Amino acid sequence: MTSLSYCDIFSINLDREYEEEIFAGDMVRMGQNLYPHFEVVAVRGDKVWVRDLETNADHIALTSRCRKINGAPVEIHGATAD
Repeated sequence: MTSLSYCDIFSINLDREYEEEIFAGDMVRMGQNLYPHFEVVAVRGDKVWVRDLETNADHIALTSRCRKINGAPVEIHGATAD
Protein backbone atom coordinates (compact mmCIF):
# COMPACT_ATOMS: atom_id res chain seq x y z
CA MET A 1 0.00 0.00 0.00
CA THR A 2 1.32 3.43 -0.93
CA SER A 3 1.02 6.30 1.53
CA LEU A 4 -0.60 9.41 0.05
CA SER A 5 0.16 12.99 1.00
CA TYR A 6 -2.17 15.97 0.77
CA CYS A 7 -0.24 16.96 -2.38
CA ASP A 8 -1.17 13.67 -4.03
CA ILE A 9 -4.83 13.85 -2.98
CA PHE A 10 -5.36 17.46 -4.07
CA SER A 11 -2.97 17.32 -7.08
CA ILE A 12 -0.75 20.08 -5.71
CA ASN A 13 2.54 20.45 -7.57
CA LEU A 14 5.39 21.46 -5.23
CA ASP A 15 8.19 20.70 -7.69
CA ARG A 16 10.82 23.36 -8.37
CA GLU A 17 10.88 24.97 -11.78
CA TYR A 18 14.64 25.52 -11.62
CA GLU A 19 17.70 23.35 -10.97
CA GLU A 20 19.11 23.29 -7.46
CA GLU A 21 21.41 20.75 -5.83
CA ILE A 22 20.33 19.63 -2.37
CA PHE A 23 22.91 18.19 0.04
CA ALA A 24 22.90 16.78 3.58
CA GLY A 25 23.12 19.69 6.02
CA ASP A 26 21.14 22.13 3.82
CA MET A 27 18.21 24.01 5.31
CA VAL A 28 15.15 23.71 3.05
CA ARG A 29 11.43 24.32 2.80
CA MET A 30 8.90 22.43 0.69
CA GLY A 31 7.29 23.91 -2.40
CA GLN A 32 6.00 27.47 -2.17
CA ASN A 33 5.53 27.10 1.60
CA LEU A 34 7.70 29.42 3.66
CA TYR A 35 7.43 27.18 6.75
CA PRO A 36 8.20 24.76 8.24
CA HIS A 37 11.95 24.67 7.76
CA PHE A 38 13.75 21.36 7.48
CA GLU A 39 17.34 20.21 7.81
CA VAL A 40 18.41 17.69 5.19
CA VAL A 41 19.71 14.56 6.93
CA ALA A 42 20.49 12.51 3.82
CA VAL A 43 19.93 12.47 0.06
CA ARG A 44 19.66 9.38 -2.10
CA GLY A 45 18.61 9.61 -5.71
CA ASP A 46 15.35 11.52 -6.00
CA LYS A 47 14.48 11.19 -2.28
CA VAL A 48 15.57 13.25 0.70
CA TRP A 49 15.36 12.54 4.43
CA VAL A 50 14.53 15.77 6.26
CA ARG A 51 14.03 16.76 9.90
CA ASP A 52 11.52 19.46 10.90
CA LEU A 53 13.53 22.07 12.83
CA GLU A 54 10.61 22.91 15.13
CA THR A 55 9.28 19.45 16.00
CA ASN A 56 12.30 17.24 15.18
CA ALA A 57 9.95 14.96 13.21
CA ASP A 58 11.62 13.08 10.35
CA HIS A 59 10.10 12.85 6.86
CA ILE A 60 10.97 11.45 3.45
CA ALA A 61 10.24 13.73 0.49
CA LEU A 62 11.08 14.11 -3.17
CA THR A 63 14.26 16.12 -3.74
CA SER A 64 12.50 18.13 -6.46
CA ARG A 65 10.12 19.56 -3.82
CA CYS A 66 12.94 20.97 -1.66
CA ARG A 67 14.01 24.59 -1.96
CA LYS A 68 17.05 25.89 -0.14
CA ILE A 69 16.07 28.58 2.32
CA ASN A 70 18.90 30.80 1.12
CA GLY A 71 18.49 29.62 -2.47
CA ALA A 72 16.60 31.25 -5.35
CA PRO A 73 14.28 34.18 -4.57
CA VAL A 74 10.73 33.40 -3.48
CA GLU A 75 7.94 34.82 -5.62
CA ILE A 76 4.98 36.06 -3.56
CA HIS A 77 1.88 37.44 -5.35
CA GLY A 78 3.80 38.49 -8.45
CA ALA A 79 6.61 40.23 -6.52
CA THR A 80 10.03 38.83 -5.75
CA ALA A 81 11.02 38.64 -2.09
CA ASP A 82 14.68 38.37 -1.11
